[in-house]
Parts: sequence; structure tokens; C-alpha cells
Amino acid sequence: MNWLINKIKPLIKKLPGGKKSLDIGENAWIKCTQCQTMLYAEDLEKTIYVCPNCDSHIKIHPKIRLKQLFDGGVFEEIKYPAGFSDPLGFKDSKTYKERFNQAKNKTGLDDTFLIGSGKINGLPTTVAAMSFEFMGGSCGAAASEAMVKAAEHAVTNNTPLVVFTCSGGMRMQENQFSLQALPKTTIAVQMVKDAKLPYVVILTNPTSGGCTASFGMLGDITLAEPKALICFAGPRVISSTVGETLPDGFQRSEYLLDHGFIDQIVHRSEIKNKLTQILSLLLKRAA
Repeated sequence: MNWLINKIKPLIKKLPGGKKSLDIGENAWIKCTQCQTMLYAEDLEKTIYVCPNCDSHIKIHPKIRLKQLFDGGVFEEIKYPAGFSDPLGFKDSKTYKERFNQAKNKTGLDDTFLIGSGKINGLPTTVAAMSFEFMGGSCGAAASEAMVKAAEHAVTNNTPLVVFTCSGGMRMQENQFSLQALPKTTIAVQMVKDAKLPYVVILTNPTSGGCTASFGMLGDITLAEPKALICFAGPRVISSTVGETLPDGFQRSEYLLDHGFIDQIVHRSEIKNKLTQILSLLLKRAA
């Protein structure tokens, strides 16, 4: 037995969970898009997917976000109509149906939204979170159904509605159906406000296009994660259109805060307690 085996065998015995192999899954390591550091996924879960080196807020699966947000990681998933619709028979390098099914398999979601109901520091709350991994967080007809379902659940159960946005805009494959989702999401928000319940939005990186032009900017309180891109058209599009060099940090959370578009920037590790504070004040109810 050579020296290499002598070194490796004790390591295998010490693997967590009684694992007997050094095989590493393809999702075991994640590269930080900011500092390019390779980070171990299990370690990132402890920091809620915030890079320990540069504090960059890495995109997070809605299920992980909801588990970190709700007390004890316990929540009830609220289903919404998410049937596949392809009115144009859309195809580029792949058909829309192929891309849609790949997104479902990759994320384990029915569409870009995940809706959960549970308690945040004891306060019953309805939360809808978006997945950028589901076709860039694009909003089609199902997104408007998700917002309506979340609003109906909040009103029926007398809870606030909290929405985490993460979207590249409307889903071009659904054409007019996705554009018609914009007013429908606005109506869903109004349902919550008419019931005199809080509607709080947390803008995460990126939030753009129709998402920003509708439910993303209608919050009673609008929070944002640090350095999140928040815009309608992206900075490259604007720069090429106006032929000007844009200011540093243009369309990032900090820029929007300075110009009055959002209320506060909140670190991901502090969002649960910040939401508790805000909801307690708006509901006039102690957590």
C-alpha cells in the first residue's frame, strides 16, 4: 500500500454522514461572480449564500430563502395554476417547451415563483419568492396566477404579503400573454392593500423589465439587498442608446437608495429581523 492510499483512507473515514467516497457532486462548488472565489456549497448554506470573502449576495433558490426566513424552516407551500402555454409555438435554438421542462427539472419548481405560508418570528406571513434559475426569472402567464394566488391567500388568512423579486423581465416566448400579466399582478397587489394588509417587496439581484414596472415597485415598504441591479432596461442598453458613460454603480441598490427609489438596503442575514420589525409596526402587532 503506497503513501497516497495511507493518507486518503483516514480522510474517507472522517467524511460527514458516513460517506465512503470522495466523489464530489457537480453542484458542490459555486463560483462567486464578484471575486471569482470557488466556494463550497455546504459552507455557503450557513451564510445564506453570501460570499464570506467579498460579501457578494449570490442568487439563491427560493426554497432555501423561505427555509431561512420562516421559523424553524417550516412553511406550507401554496400551489398556483402553472400550466404550460405556448401560443406562438416558439423556437430558437430550442423549443420553448424544451426550455420550460429543463427549467422545471433544474429548479424543482412549477414556474418562476415559490409561494410559502408560515411564521416569521411568530408573525403569520405569506411569502412569494422568484427563482432566476427558472428561465431567468421571467414572468409569463403563470407568474400573474402566482401573484393572484399569493394575494388571495394573504387576504383569506389575514396575513401580510412579502415578495422577493429576482427577474430578467417578462417571458418573450409567451408574447402578449406575458404582457397581460403586468396589470394582473398589479390587481393582485391592490387586493392586499384593499384588505389593509402590508405588502413588502425585497428587490434582489437582478430585478428588471416588467417585474420592476409592476409588482416590484408597488410595495408599502421597498427593501433591497446590497449591490442588486434594479432597473427596467439594463445599463448597457441605456448607455448604447444615449451614447453616454453612466455613473459608477448606476442602477444598483445604493444608487437607487440615494435617489429615493427604495426605502432601505438590508443585508441578507438581517432580512428576517428587519421584516419582523416592519410587519410588527404596520400590523400594530408584537412579534
